Amino acid sequence: MRTSEVHRTTRETDISLSLDIDGTGAGTIVTGIPFFDHMLTSFARHGRMDLTVRAAGDIAVDAHHTIEDIGIVLGTALAEAVGDGRGITRFADAAVPMDEALARVALDVGGRGYLVFEGAFSPAGPGGIPGDLIEHFFYSLCTNAGLTAHIAVTGRNDHHICEAAFKAFARALRAAVAIDPSISDVPSTKGTL
Repeated sequence: MRTSEVHRTTRETDISLSLDIDGTGAGTIVTGIPFFDHMLTSFARHGRMDLTVRAAGDIAVDAHHTIEDIGIVLGTALAEAVGDGRGITRFADAAVPMDEALARVALDVGGRGYLVFEGAFSPAGPGGIPGDLIEHFFYSLCTNAGLTAHIAVTGRNDHHICEAAFKAFARALRAAVAIDPSISDVPSTKGTL
């Protein structure tokens, strides 16, 4: 079973998360940030991963700590669920359109956390979330999961741009962590990710 449960408590947030990367796409998400709940639910559905997130954070201050810490916890859970990476496909990409918006994501589940994010949101950001915080979520996820991700987005509607990015990331991730029956070891010339 490629699953993980992570609980992280700080002075700013209290997050419990469970992840099954071989799931059905079921999502139970309660973060206190409705638009972000929508994005994580979409992530679970299109990644075909079962994801439960319960988060309490200092959203009276702003959404930053909660969104950042969910990225940290999700990345940690993903790294635990993938384990040593034996038999995974490792590399994958996906392009997802949503009306006028288009998101392209290329991933390497290779043990090195890195993010390149190309594109921008309006100053208001999607769902009242500053656009740079969406990028920061993916950065936190990638650095804690050991993923290299290149995300490129275009469009005019912040909601469409953001949702396309989450869906494309989820689809690429699902393909990258999929077990390839022709691979019996770790997909690296180093012998480890």
